[in-house]
This record gives sequence, structure tokens and C-alpha cells, in this order.
Amino acid sequence: ISRTWFLSIIQNEFRTGKIDLDSTMKLLEKLQMPFDFAHVKHVFKKTIDKRKVHTINIEDFRAIYRTIVHRPEFHELFRTYSPNCKILADTELIEFLRTEQYETEACEMTALEIILKYEPIEEVRKRRQMSFEGFIRYMSSEDCSIFKKNHRTIYQDMNHPLCDYFISSSHNTYLVSDQLIGPSHLWGYISALLKGCRCLEIDCWDGSSNEPVVYHGHTLTSKIPFRSVIQVIDKYAFVVSDYPIVLSLENHCSPKQQQVMADCLESILGDKLLTSTVGDTVVTQLPSPEALKFKILVKNKKIGTIEEGMLRRDLDNHGETGEISESENMSEEDETDEKAPLCPKSDSSKRKSERKPSPPPRKKAKIKKTKLAIALSDLVIYTKSERFVSFEHSLANQKCYENNSIGEVKARKFVKHSAKEFVSHTSRFITRIYPKGTRTNSSNYNPQEFWNVGCQMVALNFQTPGVQMELQNGKFLDNGGCGYILKPEFLRNCSSTFTPHNVGRYSKPMSLSIRLISGHQLPPSNLSKTNKADPLVQIEIYGVPEDEAKKKSSVIKSNALSPRWDETFSFTVQVPELALIRFCVEDEISLVANEFLGQYTLPLLSLNKG
Repeated sequence: ISRTWFLSIIQNEFRTGKIDLDSTMKLLEKLQMPFDFAHVKHVFKKTIDKRKVHTINIEDFRAIYRTIVHRPEFHELFRTYSPNCKILADTELIEFLRTEQYETEACEMTALEIILKYEPIEEVRKRRQMSFEGFIRYMSSEDCSIFKKNHRTIYQDMNHPLCDYFISSSHNTYLVSDQLIGPSHLWGYISALLKGCRCLEIDCWDGSSNEPVVYHGHTLTSKIPFRSVIQVIDKYAFVVSDYPIVLSLENHCSPKQQQVMADCLESILGDKLLTSTVGDTVVTQLPSPEALKFKILVKNKKIGTIEEGMLRRDLDNHGETGEISESENMSEEDETDEKAPLCPKSDSSKRKSERKPSPPPRKKAKIKKTKLAIALSDLVIYTKSERFVSFEHSLANQKCYENNSIGEVKARKFVKHSAKEFVSHTSRFITRIYPKGTRTNSSNYNPQEFWNVGCQMVALNFQTPGVQMELQNGKFLDNGGCGYILKPEFLRNCSSTFTPHNVGRYSKPMSLSIRLISGHQLPPSNLSKTNKADPLVQIEIYGVPEDEAKKKSSVIKSNALSPRWDETFSFTVQVPELALIRFCVEDEISLVANEFLGQYTLPLLSLNKG
């Protein structure tokens, strides 16, 4: 039957007898299986090599198809459940689903749905059976993805206060390259929003003709109009997710241009801009992502309380300014400006390296005054930027709608020396972490160490590929990719005693066994002229320190088309709620060096059994 079906689909293409590589690719696409050009080209070339012609006949095509599609590991599985090795009856398919895929609820209905969806041969489908062709298509489909199906939609409770979620966050979103001389581009915002990012950073500076601009201050990065940034955000804000967006403003504008910013935000974003509280005017806890759906929030410094601001909005305060006084502890490492300016702003114009070593600083509080346009200040509702002093200070003085930004260096010290206080802080207040100013090449830190203590906004340079962004993308695949992930209970509970270094009673050990079977159509090595590679797989766990682990498979020599491992790896994970698992495929190019071929990262609890 399979043969008849196969020929009926392809014979038309062979009317003239033979086809070339291009037509071979088109025909394979018609058969609705995923193909990689490099591999098809190689198998095609091998077929024609002996003949000195550039075309193949119908039997050659069938052989190429079988080489690529009829994977032996699928055959072995199929034969285990199909008595005649040709057909699976619905009852045999149910047996397969229950035994291999752990689908304990699988019934006749389940089997029938799969057959109707994946069986390409009509008469087999009508008999409620599945051929090997159908089985291959099912096994290669999204339904057999390692990522849990129900985690691809929003399944978590979205009615907790905002501070109970990890929020996908970007740093210096306008940059698409490095932090010193590279371009600023609207694409930075579009691409972050399309990746599900919910907290965007906008660095605002005075521009010419009273139009504020966005760029990395004191550097040679190019400038884009603030107005254009807001227009792009307006257009792409809710394409991927309905949940709220936070615009983290790093505001260096004069009050006059801050007024222009406020006008821009209101006129362009319209109803999307959150300008008043939802529900009570007196804010005792933050609203939920659900309550703020389709809303854009402004995160900036603010004058006075939310209540005062809302009373003021009824009056015309165009052009009015106010002032904020903050005491600055001058002996702190200065991470506040998030910048490594080309010329440090200092009293002396000399470069830092030329100055005499200064005596150890006395702890002298200097009062810093910031002028703020009332109109912009009043647009800040639930996300008021508040300078971080200490955990004790926050506990005693901070309001639930006041958020802190802490640089990675300082945050890392807190993780090390005061993790319990850090967890207690993030259970109450939204905390944003940002990269240190010396990462001028836009490199990233490992976000996991800050998720481990419950930091909601762990801001990364989205434009820089690497393990750090792979962890970010993997974590936020969860909950339908909406950019909000509910934190585990022990990071939401204000009286939690959890710390990542000593998980104690919060441990829920889980044993994980992974059987690495095979690979299929892996990217060939850069060193290979054909389609070869020497692949190995690294399986890595990221989470609390005691869960971090890496295990390596053996190397399969010169096979990227269908390497076969059949190796089993076991892990014990103490805090599965925070763990991510990363599969990384590399090409061994020498005993000391491997080349990256590809990776896939996902939350451990989103891993499908089967």
C-alpha cells in the first residue's frame, strides 16, 4: 500500500523520466517532511556520482527518501508494536501511547485523532489504522515535542500581584550591537517585543529642536527620536502577548523635553497608556498581569504619591516642574548610571587613570536634586523608580509600587552574603538587575543566579547570542511565551526562608533520566565540504548551585545525517521549579576544541515524558 501511495504522489514528476536536485527538493516538500538542503544535496550527489549525470530516476528518488525519512530508530519502535511490521491498528497505537508516551488516558478517541491528523494514505486512514509513513509523521510532529503541550499556552494563574512573576526584560533595548559606537535602531524594540519581552529600556536625552532622542549617553552610538520609539512600541506591543509592558525610562532630559516625552506617550499610546490606578486609588498591593492586560506602564522617578499625582492630573499642569532630593552615599560603587562613559563625568577633566589614588572615601551623604516635569511624573503609576539603599531601608520605608534597579556586581554580592534578605525583598518589591557598565561589548551575565533569589526583571542584552540569552529564551517559552512566569511559592511568600545555597525544607528532589537516542539532519561542520560532523551532545542543568550539572555523550564520527548514541543520563534535581535543562550539540573539531552546532533549552518542569 505504501508503495502505491508513494508512487501516486511522485510519478507525475517523472513523466519525462528523470529529475534534478532542485525538483528533488520540491518533491520532498510535497511529501510534507522536514528536509535539510545540505543533507539532501549530499545524498543526491552520492546517488549520481557513479553515473556522471545530474538527474535521478524514480527508483533513485525512492532510495533517497528512504535514506532520509525511514529512520531505523523509528522502525525499531514501529516493529515493537506492529505484529506484521506494516500497519498499526488503533489498539496497538493506544498501547504505544500508554507504554512509551506515558499517556495513561489514551483511548480510542486519542488514537483516532492522531490517525486522522498524520496518516497520509487514505485507505489506511479509513480503516482506522496507521502505516509506517503515518507513524514517522506523528513522531516528527509538534505533538511529540519534548516541550509539554499545555505549557505552550497560558496555564498559570495570572491574578497574582505583578511582583509574583518573573518578567522577560531587556537592557538598552535600542542597541543592536555594542554599547560604545554601534548603531541604535528601532529594530531593537521590534525584535525584543516579538520575542515576548515585556520590560523595555529607553535612554532619553535632550535632542535638537525640542525632540528628545534615544541613545547610549556619552558614547558614539547613533541616536533615534523618542517619538519613533514610542510609535514602534505602540505598533508591536501586544502582537505576541496581551500582558502589560513596562517602559523603563532612563531619563536624562531637561524638564522641557520631559514634557515632550509625556505628550508623546499620551498622544501616541492613547488608551494603552496606564494613567490611573485600576480599582482603589489607595494602593496596598500591585495589580495583576490579568488586571493590566493591554496596558503600557511607565517606570521612572516620581514626585509624591500615586494619590497626589492622580488629583493633579485633573488640573492643567502643562509645563510645571517639581524636584526630587535623594541622598547619595558617595562611597558606593557607582553603578547607577549603567554606563562606562568614554570620558568619565567628574570634577576634573583628567582621565581616571591619570589621577592620584584617592584616600578611602568618608561615608558622606551628598544630596542629589533631580528636576522632573510634573506631566511625566504623573504618568508613573505602579512602577516608580526608587534608589536602592539597603534591604532594611526598603522594608521600613518602601511602598509596594516602588521598584529598585540593582547592578549585577552589587546584586551578586547580595546573593552571596544576604540571600535570605534578598529573597524577602523580591517577594515584596519588583527588582530589576542590569549588566555592569564595563560590558561594553554587550556581553551578558548568567540570569539564573538572580532568578534563584526571585528578581523579577533580570535585564539582558537581547541582541547578544550565547548561553545567557538561550537560558532567557528557554525560561520564557513557558506559560505560552507571554513574558510572565509565576514565581515558585517559596519566592512569593514574604516569610520564606529559602536561599539558593541552602534549600533545606524547600527541596523537592526529582530524579530525571534522559535517554539520548539519535540525531537527525544536524548542521554539518564548518570544516566539512560535504554533510559531515563529529557530533556530541552536552546535557546541562541550570538552577540552584547544587543542581548545576553537565554531562557529555560520546562522539559519533563523521555523521551529521543520523548519528546514533543510545546513552542514558541520570540527574537528581533538588529544586525542579527553578531548573532549566539545556541540550547542546557540538562538533568535535579537535581534542581541545568543539564547534557549536545547535541547542535547545527549556524549563525542567516543561519536559514531556516519552
